[in-house]
Amino acid sequence: MPADSGNSTIIIKRVVASGEGGHHGGAWKVAYADFVTAMMAFFLLMWLLNATTEKQRKGLAEYFNPTIIQTQNGGSDSTFGGKDETAEESSGEGQGASKDTRQSQSSEDAKFETMAREVQDQLTGSGAESMQMTNILRHVVTRMTDEGLVIELTDLTNEPLFVGDTAQPGPELRELSGILTRVLGRVKNDVAISGHVRAYPEMLIQSPVWSLSDARAHTLRNLLGEAGFADKRVQRVTSFADRRNRSMNPMDPGNNRIEVILLR
Repeated sequence: MPADSGNSTIIIKRVVASGEGGHHGGAWKVAYADFVTAMMAFFLLMWLLNATTEKQRKGLAEYFNPTIIQTQNGGSDSTFGGKDETAEESSGEGQGASKDTRQSQSSEDAKFETMAREVQDQLTGSGAESMQMTNILRHVVTRMTDEGLVIELTDLTNEPLFVGDTAQPGPELRELSGILTRVLGRVKNDVAISGHVRAYPEMLIQSPVWSLSDARAHTLRNLLGEAGFADKRVQRVTSFADRRNRSMNPMDPGNNRIEVILLR
């Protein structure tokens, strides 16, 4: 064993890996990700150019390069600052446009309300031609709901629409059915009919509320048909018995009524 073995020099060589060492480097991954992102942006641009109209492209351009456009409403004309298209312009095929359904629905609602007001005027006595007509129309109460125009035919004190607690119509109801047929014959909307009656004492063995309200609703339907009203326009006939009273007193005769709903 050599005598100077304990004094030998130890040499340590440090190897520094190069950042460009073949596949072990990560720079190419960053470059590839940038390339893929650029390609996605390119294809998105090509799709937008093909799927939009000239006005829509102008709106998109103004969205990314905004300008202040003063209008009466204090804002821009459309979502992207461009000009809204008319119904004719937005109905073109292959232009990526659609009609404004909310505006169309609002227009339909406005038309219905205008028509319903005319019907109300004729059924509430404001358009009556004589005092006799005004008196018979005192049985009619109208109101607007989400479903349509509700026309209530109600009993008056000492002037019921039916004979006693039966479904036999009185002369007032026959006359009202003729008036309804004439007025509703001027419009095309379908109708629904529902019967309502007052409550009866619980001591009765069998309460007539369901059968009576149903029979009275069908009586009015038959009277309308006899007066010339198209039966196909009647969408449903419903009985509510004494479940939807108008008065706080469930046995109040004022709860007896037939409702004709002019549907939207």
